[in-house]
Amino acid sequence: MSVRPEDVGLASERLARIDRHLLERYVGPGKIAGCVVQVARRGELVHRAALGSRDLARGLPMTDDTVFRIYSMTKPIASVALMTLFEEGRVALGDPVHRFLPGWREGRVYVQGRHPAFQTRPAERAITVHDLLTHQSGLTYGFMQRTNVDAAYRRLGIAEPKPGATLAEMVDTLATLPLEFSPGAAWNYSVSTDVVGRLVEVISGQPLDRFLRERIFAPLGMRDTAFQVPAGALPRLSACYARGPGKRLLLEDDSVESRYARDVTLFSGGGGLVSTAGDYLRFCEMLRRGGALDGARILSRKTLELMTLNHLPGGQDLTACALGHFAETKYEGQGFGLGFSVVQDRARGATPASPGSYGWGGAASTIFWIDPVEELVVIFLTQLIPSRTFDFRGQLQAIVYGALSD
Repeated sequence: MSVRPEDVGLASERLARIDRHLLERYVGPGKIAGCVVQVARRGELVHRAALGSRDLARGLPMTDDTVFRIYSMTKPIASVALMTLFEEGRVALGDPVHRFLPGWREGRVYVQGRHPAFQTRPAERAITVHDLLTHQSGLTYGFMQRTNVDAAYRRLGIAEPKPGATLAEMVDTLATLPLEFSPGAAWNYSVSTDVVGRLVEVISGQPLDRFLRERIFAPLGMRDTAFQVPAGALPRLSACYARGPGKRLLLEDDSVESRYARDVTLFSGGGGLVSTAGDYLRFCEMLRRGGALDGARILSRKTLELMTLNHLPGGQDLTACALGHFAETKYEGQGFGLGFSVVQDRARGATPASPGSYGWGGAASTIFWIDPVEELVVIFLTQLIPSRTFDFRGQLQAIVYGALSD
């Protein structure tokens, strides 16, 4: 940390509440094994803490460079990747997906029945690239456990790949299943961003892992971000835990025998990356600074302005148009852009974050947000499934904004 918090309008003693809160309420009582939190303002890292353990069984402490499964915090990265191709004129937001993936031409919407004996009707229109980026495609997730369509996702292993599976195979299988609704008719959190990742592959002619490495990770110096734990980084991988009976932590994925230590063949743009707080902070700082960091330009300022607008119909929030009941943020007062949730109504959302603040989270309770008005970036990484077990976002926002002194 190169400056004192007071140099950028934050109070040190108030920022210190972050560590006390997390230790006393979560780490100490064993609700989470550990976490890393970083706060930056005006491009300066002013608070950094590694608390608790990254591996309880082995007694390994959490460190600033611990590697985490970031799950759906992959989505903003994949969305940025596609928008780099948008800037090259190679894809438009209004393009039908079947322009690049011919198997997606005949969209059908679920009416009744169970897989494989679905009854369907024609979709009112084709899925567009915009639909995918905004989760208005009609796709879903198997873990929703809400409909017969998501039951088919579970049965076919959509987003739960078998060894040797590829993204192309997954997306081809998806094209054979009915949609939950006609594209554009509702918002539903889904595997849409995995299809975005496949579009990146088809349009660029490169596997998604290579494209992200060459176009985003290498230019930004994100050395520990990849679809499998980078060589030499495995000793820094955190174990991942699930909340079990009696609110006890149960091992979900080991730090040594992790599936993320094996060769990956399906590059999930919706949830496949591992990263560190430092790496993800560089990605967020690039966004906050208008698409460039330390001389490396990834996107233009105007493209990011477009991505962080609310793209829901009529300027609605998620409560008005969400079909399901899951997202990595609350619905009230939140719009959705091209890969991010976006704060629309502070009062309805009960948040001190500025209008236009954007971010997302991941299945293991990881979160981030960027506040362009206050020039803030906050990263919180832990490994607890399911996400939203605890309101880390709301609590950290209260503490961080409570530390502003200018």
